[in-house]
Amino acid sequence: MSEPSLEYELARRQSRRDADELWRFVRGELTAWRKDDSSKAPPVARRLEKLQDSVRQYHAVIRGDLANLTVADGWETWRRREADQLADLMRRRIDFLQNPPDCATAKKLVCNLNKVCGFGCQLHHVAYCLTVAYGTGRTLVLNSRNWRYNRAGWEQVFQPLSGTCQDAGGRSKAAWPGTADTQVLTLPIIDVVSPRPPYLPLAVPADLADRLARLHGDPSVWFTAQFVRYLMRPQQHLQNDLDAFVKRVQLRNPCVGIHVRRTDKVGTEAAFHPIEEYMQHVHEFYERRQMEAGGGDGSRRCVYLASDDPSVFQDAVNKFPDYTFLGDPSVSKTAAVSSRYTDASLRGVITDIHALSLTDHLVCTFSSQVCRVAYELMQTMHVDAADWFTSLDDIYYYGGQSPHEQTARFAHQPADGSEIALSPGDTVGIAGNHWNGYSKGENRRLKKVGLYPAYKTRDKLRVVEFPRYPEVPLVL
Repeated sequence: MSEPSLEYELARRQSRRDADELWRFVRGELTAWRKDDSSKAPPVARRLEKLQDSVRQYHAVIRGDLANLTVADGWETWRRREADQLADLMRRRIDFLQNPPDCATAKKLVCNLNKVCGFGCQLHHVAYCLTVAYGTGRTLVLNSRNWRYNRAGWEQVFQPLSGTCQDAGGRSKAAWPGTADTQVLTLPIIDVVSPRPPYLPLAVPADLADRLARLHGDPSVWFTAQFVRYLMRPQQHLQNDLDAFVKRVQLRNPCVGIHVRRTDKVGTEAAFHPIEEYMQHVHEFYERRQMEAGGGDGSRRCVYLASDDPSVFQDAVNKFPDYTFLGDPSVSKTAAVSSRYTDASLRGVITDIHALSLTDHLVCTFSSQVCRVAYELMQTMHVDAADWFTSLDDIYYYGGQSPHEQTARFAHQPADGSEIALSPGDTVGIAGNHWNGYSKGENRRLKKVGLYPAYKTRDKLRVVEFPRYPEVPLVL
């Protein structure tokens, strides 16, 4: 079977990102102009609105053309096979690691599920533990007794992490980092771990890096997603409930998933975003889909809505009657701060994450771990869903991660004091994308922080030497 070159796949995805950044830049500039008093005269305002609509449609056409190119290039079968083989390899490696033949002598890493935070944060805590276990070649033993969400522990909801080794006992024990000879290490939370292991997100293993760079638009997210998927394998009773929910709400495709976080995060970790802001991106998604298909069937557009605020549902239905909103407002009631650590709340958030991950595009705030988990799971269901999201605030990140760095593609001369200079090859530590054509970060060479055009950089892959697990064949 023929295979695409790394250069072709990188260029194909870069073209898509460039088109997106161009649209964000034009939209941002036009939005700013329309706020200017001089542009509020009716003829000028109408012309600016028409210009924005036209450019949005051009963007939709370009994205549609690029999507059709991906289908027409003849390598979709290879991409699907490569994705399946890599995911299967990771699953078998984790299975091998987690099921040692002799638990009494196996080297172990103990993870305590006692981090004081919500479900998404706790899941990411355990995923961090499993990632470090994979990096150190140690079997992860999860201590989840008296878990805030279920006192009986993780295994009441999800499948056990091991079928052969759940005992944290051993001949020698130590807190991280211990020594190579220590049999049982206990790992602290990522916020305070010292020394910091090299395996932390956004690292990818050296033996898979080239394959992942060719296959996926964000290899580090793909790698993290494999651990999240392994951890979230549901017990049969939970799987039955999830299947029944999807059937009851009639979740179908295409559908856009919206996660509206309000309650405890607004005003602290996140800003307030009205439903209209989410729905603008939903409209753009369906416009792109219509262009890709050469027209639409006129059916009502599907949106799966998840929120911790029940009032969001009626607000959305009242303001956007042309859309079909799926979801269950009763789930949002269990997400209230007062009832968050209950079995009903746990099942509710898992249900929303599951349903969101089944959609074709996410519109959310990546400051929310719930949406980031749904995005991670989405990567395990598709060849490359790296750009199947619109975040209203942060770029994707993993709390406690190693620095997210980019490489400058082009030179940049600052237009004013808010911007920084770039030279090709410069390393930039990105702080965020402002979704208006500009990102903010630090030029490591100049030690200066500021804005720069987002299209002038590309992500830098953090490649780390992980164990290669020679006992596990590359392909079965």
